[in-house]
Amino acid sequence: MIDLYTWMTPNGQKVSIMLEEVGLPYRVHRIDIENRAQFDPAFLKISPNNKIPAIVDHDTGLQLMESGAILLYLAEKSGLLMPQDFEAKWRTHEWLMWQMGGAGPFLGQVHHFVAYNPGKSSYGEERYTKEARRLWQVLETRLGEVEYVAGDYTVADISIWPWIARYPIQPVEMDDHPNIKRWYHAIAARPAVQRGWDVVGAGRELPLP
Repeated sequence: MIDLYTWMTPNGQKVSIMLEEVGLPYRVHRIDIENRAQFDPAFLKISPNNKIPAIVDHDTGLQLMESGAILLYLAEKSGLLMPQDFEAKWRTHEWLMWQMGGAGPFLGQVHHFVAYNPGKSSYGEERYTKEARRLWQVLETRLGEVEYVAGDYTVADISIWPWIARYPIQPVEMDDHPNIKRWYHAIAARPAVQRGWDVVGAGRELPLP
């Protein structure tokens, strides 16, 4: 059994979607970051960086923080969603790292400056809007070449998709990105994704452009 400590964020959703996709049993613990539950001392013992998501795997005794590390762990534990072909495996790692180092941090800054704190920093708004549009174009170009970012559906898609699902608060138009839109709908239609979308019961519907 795996204990999942999470909230309704893209990083949290990656892991609940992954758990649903691979069919591993898990229990959800709601860490309400809007009320600073991530700073509870008990949670600090599980996630020293005070961030969700985190897991405790009672089968192995391992606890992990950081969503990318958790995805890789669950892929190895289940033997699913990480190809073993040499090139495909490293392509999957490549796009997972693209999300971890690019799409996640920069789209997160767009949410902060443009969606939630407009007018506070014109420099921040301009910088992160420009980078968000560039990242969307990188993904659009890639998905014009392949069905999923690493060829087949993998942990890389699971890591990226919840960030793209925040498109209503990003300075982009989904209809201007037909390849992303096709990919987005294909993933949104997966039953495991639908189950993993809101495991904390926040009541937020999956957006469908």
